[in-house]
Amino acid sequence: MFHWRFLILICGIAAIITACADAQIEQDRTQPIATQEFDNIRLSMGFIPNVQYAPFYVAVDKGYYLENGIEVEFDYSLETDGVTLVGSDDLQFALVSGEQVLLARVQDLPIVYIMAWWQEYPVGVVAKSEQGIQTPQDLAGKRIGLPGLFGANYIGLRALLNEAGLGEDDVILDSIGFNQVEALATDQDQAVVIYANNEPIQLDALGYEIDLIQVADYVQLASNGLISNEKTISENPDLVRRMVEASLRGLADTLANPDEAFEISKKYVENLDQADQSVQREVLTASLRFWETDRLGHSNAAAWENMQSILLDMGLLSQPLNIDQAYTNEFVE
Repeated sequence: MFHWRFLILICGIAAIITACADAQIEQDRTQPIATQEFDNIRLSMGFIPNVQYAPFYVAVDKGYYLENGIEVEFDYSLETDGVTLVGSDDLQFALVSGEQVLLARVQDLPIVYIMAWWQEYPVGVVAKSEQGIQTPQDLAGKRIGLPGLFGANYIGLRALLNEAGLGEDDVILDSIGFNQVEALATDQDQAVVIYANNEPIQLDALGYEIDLIQVADYVQLASNGLISNEKTISENPDLVRRMVEASLRGLADTLANPDEAFEISKKYVENLDQADQSVQREVLTASLRFWETDRLGHSNAAAWENMQSILLDMGLLSQPLNIDQAYTNEFVE
């Protein structure tokens, strides 16, 4: 009798446990699933959607930012807008050219260059071969089209003129916006200032014989990269490290597998799959050599010193800055 009562008691307890477990499972099903919290980052790109941003498209598409607890939104506003917003801590990150860092810091905007993306300055001057413009010295007296007296194109041109011992008064500058290909094709200008990985490829595809003078063949300058600000670096260095790490993974993947990166870019660049894909694919291929290095993300001290010298010569800096405060390799080591 005792054994039957004990067995009944055990069965009753088991039934109660099972019922409670089922009730808990049903309750769990009706409760919202807790989601991971992400740092929402609006990344200022400085230009329109373009295959040249492939490393960042890859990092988003492969989930590298999400793995690092970051949700990235691309913002294609002007480069100068990105600098201002990061400097005021309204944004934490932006992609900008090296000269913008020094020009911002002289205005007391505390931005810091935290990851080198382009290892060589991509600006150059291109002309039809019939013009005979093959060296910086050949630019003397020529009509040169450029987006305007601002940005990397302007700085790059001045660097080439300096190499030739020329000044702006020795050439004719024509502000044409970003219409370099058309301006050269229609002979509006004898030469145009361009990104060496872009417009020369378009001109070649159109059948023009051209000569290209590249800034990187004459002087090493700090080029395009990722910036943050002193407040973010000081108060949230972990965010900076996670952002840099994910970006570098995207860059490394793009260098290792550009075909895959090109296909991924089609998701982010409107009509890339309908455009002249051979030209755009060549733009990406040409970009790779500007990004390649044994130390991805690392900034070169000499490139920053050279950049400062150019800006001083141009009168855009009135006195030297503390370069060590303008960039850091802390997050790429």
